[in-house]
Amino acid sequence: MIKQPSPQALLKKYDVPTPRYTSFPTVPHWNTNEFTRERWQESVKHCFEETNAANGISLYIHLPFCESLCTYCACNTRITRNHTVERPYILSLLKEWRHYCEIFGSRPVIRELHLGGGTPTFFTPANLQWLIHTLLEEADVHADRHFSFEGHPNNTTLEHLRTLNELGFDRVSFGVQDLDPRVQQAIHRIQPLGNVKQAIENARSTGYKSVGIDLIYGLPHQTPFSVSDTMDQVLALRPDRVAFYSYAHVPWLKPGQRGYENTDLPSPYLKRHFYEIGKHKLCNNGYADIGMDHFALPSDELFKAHIAGNLHRNFMGYTTTSTKLLIGLGTSAISDSGYAYAQNEKTVEHYHKAIAQHSSAVTKGHILAGNDGVIRKSILQLACRGELDLNMLRQLETPEISLALQSMEEEGLLYRHDHGITITHAGHPFIRNICSVFDPYYQAQDQTQATFSKAI
Repeated sequence: MIKQPSPQALLKKYDVPTPRYTSFPTVPHWNTNEFTRERWQESVKHCFEETNAANGISLYIHLPFCESLCTYCACNTRITRNHTVERPYILSLLKEWRHYCEIFGSRPVIRELHLGGGTPTFFTPANLQWLIHTLLEEADVHADRHFSFEGHPNNTTLEHLRTLNELGFDRVSFGVQDLDPRVQQAIHRIQPLGNVKQAIENARSTGYKSVGIDLIYGLPHQTPFSVSDTMDQVLALRPDRVAFYSYAHVPWLKPGQRGYENTDLPSPYLKRHFYEIGKHKLCNNGYADIGMDHFALPSDELFKAHIAGNLHRNFMGYTTTSTKLLIGLGTSAISDSGYAYAQNEKTVEHYHKAIAQHSSAVTKGHILAGNDGVIRKSILQLACRGELDLNMLRQLETPEISLALQSMEEEGLLYRHDHGITITHAGHPFIRNICSVFDPYYQAQDQTQATFSKAI
């Protein structure tokens, strides 16, 4: 009988830099040499003609501006208190959108729309209304539409919520991260519980169907007691969804994370304990463990999609809507045509310049080739359904993959059966590691390179 390793041994083995798999191949492994803007536009038009009429498209808009720097943040942001930047940025977004509409060749049907950042509510309600209203003039809205945005509890006003709700938005997620004053001070994210409570109450009274809260474990100065206390306060607000993210410490990419010492961060074992505290409290209060980092009440659409096997994952994270074409507008935004990926210029200045000159800010990308499509589908199955069917497994399995899966099965992380692979309850925290077994680009890279955040 094989003796399963201890949780400490598993953590030591698998808490290594690993992709989050919001795409495959992941951005560091894109073959940019084979990519051209012309090939990208051809793939967009082809995908649009295939899917728009039947299923519609997804649209992500990156609004990068924040009034202050949150030091934990690994997103693409621009820190400023100068709100005159809003109008020029919206003009560039609309010009980029019209460029895509020309590529489409016919009127798009928008099924999914998400505002991310940065801080989308940095923009005034009037400017957000102008942006979304003008954008929707160029499109039809799908009958089963899903419009959402990320809100900061400190500056998401009742007017923001009403304006966006009138435009079709019915889901909002508030970035809370942690409610302990010492932790908030360290990460430069000061927001009293009262602000969070008021934002949630405003959203519900305005008619939002799903209100989520984002939390992070592994932040500087967190303790088991502070994490437990934060979770208790959040649960008292009864959000429909909770995203409980692992802090991604990547100071080589985000210098703001150098604002505290490594000694201020928890050890890998303590960090994992924080997650177990949060997960235990969430599950004991009626929330279901959906996938990587996400929990939802049975009444929420995310839970229903999970149960129905319709959960999807893309650059916006887990979604309830699966569209083949995702168009990203704005600085650093990534688009996905099903056949290729493309990313925009990362700085506001370069973005404006590219849009002014070419109506497009695409600067790099990847054309799917070889086994990319099959691996992508396999990783989506594992990340969204916790399983991989036998047909997919047979297409991809090599002696190296077989050996890795055998080891994971002996460790109790998954089990093989006549229909494929199923991830166990014990293996759920290691989904990123299990996905990485099928990622040849990751397996071939120098594992000492600081490319990704740690898996656990």
